[in-house]
Amino acid sequence: MTVNVILVRPEHPGNIGAVARTMANFGFQQLVLVEPAAAPQDEEAVKRAKHGNRILKAARTVPALADAGCSWLIATSGKLGSDENIPRLPLQPWQLAGRIASSEQPVGIVFGPESQGLSNEELELCDAFLSIPTHNAYPVLNLSHAVSIILYELSIARQGKSTPFKPLGDKHKQVLLGLIDKAVEALPFQTIDKRETQKKVWHRMIGKSFLTSREGFALMGFFKKVLKRR
Repeated sequence: MTVNVILVRPEHPGNIGAVARTMANFGFQQLVLVEPAAAPQDEEAVKRAKHGNRILKAARTVPALADAGCSWLIATSGKLGSDENIPRLPLQPWQLAGRIASSEQPVGIVFGPESQGLSNEELELCDAFLSIPTHNAYPVLNLSHAVSIILYELSIARQGKSTPFKPLGDKHKQVLLGLIDKAVEALPFQTIDKRETQKKVWHRMIGKSFLTSREGFALMGFFKKVLKRR
């Protein structure tokens, strides 16, 4: 399991340090910062990191989420969607952990700015959506606390991982999504919005499924046959 913790526009250097400390607690090493308000070696970040300082030193800083270098991006938020809100149907941490425990593809767990979370554009870049069940009256967790809960579940899954399988790589995942989009475009829909919603549904299903290579190629073959019959 190769997990990158990605902080998008983190606003407080102390939180960056606290996240690094949490990562050290659970044995995760890859920290990626997207447009951080402070450098990872900021005095407050180093102070809060404690023995996680080596993670701060090795942290990568990138200009945009798209540059994080991960095959799968998992968005996090304390705000749940409904059945009508396709992009925001969430996985829970234990569900995600079980799906990626044996994967060797780099997975990015994406956390938004403390004050406002991820933008809609950033959510659209992500393959799946993750939310921690909390009390409805106050669902938003402190950044490092949220990271701790998710990394705990991933750590448990990593220790008891099942027989490794060959996951579908990012290149082939994009090919599959392209075939799905072509198949959807070939079908009649009453409105453009309904066609785009259908695409989003399929993209979210593929993103949440973490397909094996065999499953992915089977779906590619199926959609190729569908397109040939049109």
